[in-house]
Amino acid sequence: MTNLTVWKFDSPDAAQQTLEKFGSLQKEHLVNLVDAATVSWPKGAKSPRTRQALNTTAIGSLDGAFWGMLFGLIFFVPLLGAAVGAAWGALAGSLKDYGVDDKLIANVRAQIKEGSSALFLLTKDEVPDRIAEAFRGTPMKLIESNLSRDQESRLKDLFAVPMPA
Repeated sequence: MTNLTVWKFDSPDAAQQTLEKFGSLQKEHLVNLVDAATVSWPKGAKSPRTRQALNTTAIGSLDGAFWGMLFGLIFFVPLLGAAVGAAWGALAGSLKDYGVDDKLIANVRAQIKEGSSALFLLTKDEVPDRIAEAFRGTPMKLIESNLSRDQESRLKDLFAVPMPA
C-alpha cells in the first residue's frame, strides 16, 4: 500500500531539507519514496512555490498533473472563483484514490501559510522507528495522511517534537 503523508514546517526551507534527508533514508532502504513534492511559502511572497521532487519519468512516480491538481485545489482554487472551482471539483475525484479528499485540502490550506513549508510524501515499505530516529529533534508536524487512525497516532507519537505556537 502507498501511504500519503503531509508534513508541516515553520520555515520555508525546512520541507526541502527534510526531503533531502528522506533521499538518504531511501538509499539505506528505510523507505521507498514513490513520489514527493514540496510547498514553500517565503515571508513576503504573495503565494507559495511548489515543486515536484522526483523525476516524472521514474518508474512508479506520479505524473506532474497529480501534484498540479492537488496544489491547485489547495492553494489556488479559492482565488479563482466558483465557476473555475466547479471545474476543479470534477477533477478532484481522481485524487480520492490517494486519500485526498475535501478534509485534506481544507486542512492543508488552513495550515500552510506565509513563512512555512510542507512536504507531501507518497511512500511505501517504511521502517517508522528508524525514520523517526533520523528526524529526532526536527520540528515537523504530521497534518494529514491516508493512514488508519492507529497508524497515524503511532506516527505522530514517533515524531512528537513540540513546534512553536
